This record gives sequence, structure tokens and C-alpha cells, in this order.
Amino acid sequence: MKLRFDQFTLDTDTHQLLRGDQPIHLSPKAFDLLTALVHNRPKVMTKAVLQELLWPATFVSEANLPTLISEVRAALQDEPDRPRFIRTVHRVGYAFSETATEIRGVSAPEPNPVTRYWLVHGSRKFVLAEGTNIIGRDPDSTVWLDSASVSRRHSSIEIDRGRVMLNDLGSKNGTFHSERRVESAPLHDGDRIRVGSIRLRFRIWSAEGPTETQSVASKRAAVARRRPHGPGK
Repeated sequence: MKLRFDQFTLDTDTHQLLRGDQPIHLSPKAFDLLTALVHNRPKVMTKAVLQELLWPATFVSEANLPTLISEVRAALQDEPDRPRFIRTVHRVGYAFSETATEIRGVSAPEPNPVTRYWLVHGSRKFVLAEGTNIIGRDPDSTVWLDSASVSRRHSSIEIDRGRVMLNDLGSKNGTFHSERRVESAPLHDGDRIRVGSIRLRFRIWSAEGPTETQSVASKRAAVARRRPHGPGK
């Protein structure tokens, strides 16, 4: 989908913000923020809704959202004291205040639904992004695991347009998928992995609906309910 406002074009298919024909750099989170505001125009999106959209099931500093707003405004050359595009509703949230027009093509593909990926370790949740996510003992890792059994750069999770791969990075104590040591393995929703001695669960959430793994689980449950019960059954 392409949305045009003023001299800008927001292209969700290519994940680009353009001024004329020139791409304007935005971090992935800032792009998602701008997309959400434009799609919900002129409605005010509360800070709580935006926080959950951008950092689902994760605690982040309240300063992160205003920082992203500043990044979007800088890209649009929007002045905070005289905004044309991003309107601040104090103590509530933000709204996109400019008119935007959808550019429709005859054979334009439908935009991909929003998909979120994360790892769960006990009560901790690590949000994963498109591209390379490093798991390791290095504090700069995407998934920081402070354990002696974990190498500094232990393994990685690669996310590429819905395809997710778990890769070992030459770790000492190994990377395991379903308790089988692997060099590389595809990941699906609900898969359990082990990094050294740390056990994690991989999760996927899609705006389109249940993931393939969830659908399979639902079908199995339905078959189990139809089976007869009793001695020898």
C-alpha cells in the first residue's frame, strides 16, 4: 500500500518513506509508528496503544516513544511548535493531522499483515526484529542471557519475510532445537530451544489470525475430542 501526503509517499510494501523519488531514512520502529498514525488518521492514538503496538508485552522506558516521535518529525521536517503532520495531544497521545491519499495500482499486491516475533524465558520477553537477532552473553546482544553456559555470541535468529531460522554461531555448549543440537533449523510458533543451559520458547503473533502452528494444534485438539473414550480406546 502507498499513501501520499504533501510531498511524501509512505510505501508499506517496500518499507520506505519517500520525498519525491528520494528515500528518507527511518528506523524500523519509527516507520511502524508513522504507518500506524497515518492509517489511523485523524484519530488520536494513545500512548498506551502505541507502546503496546511497538513493544508488545515488553517493558520499555516511557522516553522511547517521544524519541521515536522526534525521529519521525525530523524526517518530515515537522516543527513541534508548529506541526503540520504529527499533532501532540498532551497527556493522551499523538495523531496524524495531514490529509493522506491512497495510491492504488491495478495489480498492486495486498500489504503483509503485521507480524510480531519474540522469545520467552520465564517472565522475560525478548522482542525480535526483521533481520539478524543475536543471542548471547554480550550485553549488546538482542537477547542478552547472563549465564556462564552461554557464549558471548552464542546463536542467532534470522527473520526474513516470514521465514525464521535458528543458527549456532560456533558456541561452546551448543544450540538445541527440541533438545536436538543443531547448526541451523527453521523455527515455528511454540518451538522450544535451548542455548547452553537456558531454555527459551519462540512465539509468533500475526494480525492475520492464528499462525500455522496454532491452526495445526487446533485441528489436533478437534480430532482428539472426536475420538471415542473408554477401555481399550
